[in-house]
Amino acid sequence: MTLSFISMMPVEKIPLGDWIESFVNFLVNNFSGPFNAFSNLISTLISGFESGLSFLPPIVLILIFAVIAYKRKGWGLSIFVIIGFGLLWNLQLWPELLTTLSSIITSVLVALIIGIPIGIIKAHSKIVHHITRPILDFMQTIPPFVYLIPALMFFGLGTVSGVIATVVFAIAPPIRLTYLGIIQIPDELKEAGEAYGANPWQMLYKVEIPGALPSIMMGINQCIMLALSMVVIAAMIGAGGLGKIVLRSLSVVDIGMGFEAGIGIVIIAIALDRMFGKKDDKDTK
Repeated sequence: MTLSFISMMPVEKIPLGDWIESFVNFLVNNFSGPFNAFSNLISTLISGFESGLSFLPPIVLILIFAVIAYKRKGWGLSIFVIIGFGLLWNLQLWPELLTTLSSIITSVLVALIIGIPIGIIKAHSKIVHHITRPILDFMQTIPPFVYLIPALMFFGLGTVSGVIATVVFAIAPPIRLTYLGIIQIPDELKEAGEAYGANPWQMLYKVEIPGALPSIMMGINQCIMLALSMVVIAAMIGAGGLGKIVLRSLSVVDIGMGFEAGIGIVIIAIALDRMFGKKDDKDTK
């Protein structure tokens, strides 16, 4: 009887949405300058990368990617890059390919510039580690679509919002894998560095970073893959490239258009994953 009475009592809704809206309006009204500056910086980076990639003829750019693939993993990946990127050129998806690559390069670059230093600080400070741990857990568990909401609120529709949402989505692996790589360095290496009189900065760039490099490279690889996984999702808030074509094909139910753009994203994903993945002894040149 008591439980039934309690369940029938009216419960006032917590105005959480109103609080968040007021907070966002406060940030937009009082910090529009920094937001605009950051937005302009991201826009400049995207335009710069896209202009640089567009400056080269497609065949030249394909050969450059093929050479990088050969240096990293050998003839197999190099041939795959030539065939795959050549197919996208033939399908007249080259401009969208360059837009997608520019967005990914910008997103990954910003995520690494922010993420790797945070990972280094996290490995040397227990306070930073305990502060960032729940934040990273939260960032890696919420659905990717949620990242679009704050990016849209602060930066509006467009490629810049898509890139910023991608940065937030992809930044966790570089932070965590940089942290893990440094804390897992054998104590013997650290003691050897100290025995030779290395100061903290010398320990960092001569012992810790080289020792943690495989883990850092894995973080870079995961960052690239997460950035690619946001290509289609970011198109929902105005990001261009292959993701925009996939989204358009879904809206008009054009299977052929969606397949062509989708296979383009797959080709980019495989190429970048192999080129920036771990380089092992099985790869032949």
